[in-house]
Amino acid sequence: MWTVKDVQELGTEELREHVAAELARTRQRSAQLTDAVDDEELVKQHSPLMSPLVWDLAHVGSQEELWLVRDVGGREAVRPDIDDLYDAFQHRRSDRPELPLLGPREARDYIATVRDKVFDLLDETPMEGRRLVERAFAFGMIVQHEQQHDETMLATHQLRDGPPALTAEPPPRSSDALPAEVFVPAGAFTMGTSTEAWALDNERPAHEVHVDAFHLDTTPVTNAEFARFIEAGGYRDPRWWSEAGQRYRHKASLEAPRFWFRDGQRWMRRRFGHVEEVPGDEPVVHVSFYEAEAYAAWAGKRLPTESEWEKAARFDPGTGRSRRYPWGDEDPTPEQANLGQRHLQPAPAGAYPLGEAPCGARQLIGDVWEWTSSDFLPYPGFAAFPYREYSEVFFGTDHKVLRGGSFGTDRSACRGTFRNWDYPIRRQIFAGFRCARTPSPDER
Repeated sequence: MWTVKDVQELGTEELREHVAAELARTRQRSAQLTDAVDDEELVKQHSPLMSPLVWDLAHVGSQEELWLVRDVGGREAVRPDIDDLYDAFQHRRSDRPELPLLGPREARDYIATVRDKVFDLLDETPMEGRRLVERAFAFGMIVQHEQQHDETMLATHQLRDGPPALTAEPPPRSSDALPAEVFVPAGAFTMGTSTEAWALDNERPAHEVHVDAFHLDTTPVTNAEFARFIEAGGYRDPRWWSEAGQRYRHKASLEAPRFWFRDGQRWMRRRFGHVEEVPGDEPVVHVSFYEAEAYAAWAGKRLPTESEWEKAARFDPGTGRSRRYPWGDEDPTPEQANLGQRHLQPAPAGAYPLGEAPCGARQLIGDVWEWTSSDFLPYPGFAAFPYREYSEVFFGTDHKVLRGGSFGTDRSACRGTFRNWDYPIRRQIFAGFRCARTPSPDER
């Protein structure tokens, strides 16, 4: 198991071995997601919200070529003619099926050629002297980028019609009786990072933030809890919805989380080709920010801010320092968090006691991305690196921050400082939430 300390302190040859293993592990997942369906399914657009799977496959190769083969390696371009086709800023997802994309076989051959060149240059690249290669940053960036697209492809699988194409073991159960919420005292903590070797620019730099005392749900909101909101008329009651949320609720005719439907008195759901009764003890997933915000208002609570979420997940009052993860500085294990597509659903609320944070909250890493109330904004001292289009162009009030990762997020792209963001209307992503509340005067 590799930790941030290991990455920072590995010798050059050991670091190269680590990079090679991560690249291979990531490509194996990409192959699993694309080999699971036939060529017709690969080139089909399963939703206008998503690219065809074959676009994502070639796109990860294109980014690998641009950053590693051409920039880091200074090698001759493999396919400069397709740069624009796989530039995510050039074409909307809904328009990509009309482009002259590489076919499945051609895409697989292309990414294999690029990967062969990357393995060749990995043996020669000095891991110092230039920020892009310091501690193999560019290689780590590419690993994370491909894993992020793997999660996107997993979301595309959820949107496709037809029989199941993916399989996985069910997650562990939970039998612990837990308090409904935990208390996080007021005080300062270190937010973000300046030391994580492969942290992305929006996670930097580390800075001190004061957070007032707050209560936080011990676990994410469950399907059973969210169903009570529905039964209480929560979707129809304007008291719980912001003005923007109410407009979206009407426009999208929202009545329940995405993929839910009624069968008599039961709520059913479609999950990766399976039709099943909604399990009441799992965290709710496929809800927008607006739905999360409305539920929180109905429950007499609110969504946590991004700094509240990170303090709950990272701050250790015993040492006064911020950990990498709720459980410590070690990389996640299967006993601590539901990550990496190991299971194709969230684990029941209260699972993973070994992943518990010092404050007592569970499942802050993995299971479901958690909406926060915060807009996606830069930290004090932010500097774009290695390109503005990774984070800077998205800063502002249009995007809300999500934290913690989901069952579809890989460990390489998930840590206590990792920041995800999306439009508040998004429901196809593996997003849920937990609530927070400000203590009453007699609780302080």
